[in-house]
Amino acid sequence: MFQKGTKDGYRPVLDKIEQKTLVFGTHTLMTEFRLERNALLPLHQHPHEQTGYLVSGSLELTIGDATYQVEPGGSWCIPGGVPHRAVALADCVAIEVFSPVREDYIPR
Repeated sequence: MFQKGTKDGYRPVLDKIEQKTLVFGTHTLMTEFRLERNALLPLHQHPHEQTGYLVSGSLELTIGDATYQVEPGGSWCIPGGVPHRAVALADCVAIEVFSPVREDYIPR
């Protein structure tokens, strides 16, 4: 599958957070998140492994019991079932890959 980049297709996830699915296959799904400064992604967990890369901005990311300051170029991998949260310390763009595919992120 190939997907050409566009500036549309973002959908709100939570206050100050929007998401766009970039491409997906049988086993993985890649998405872009935009978070405005002070956006809060509350503590949650899901069965999907989540691997991410911060393109721009600054995040405070908590994975399990550990909290990290993430700057551009930083990356992470969150095993399925592990609680995690994030706070945007500045406007951010993050790319994340989920496995298995998150059905709720497949564009309709």
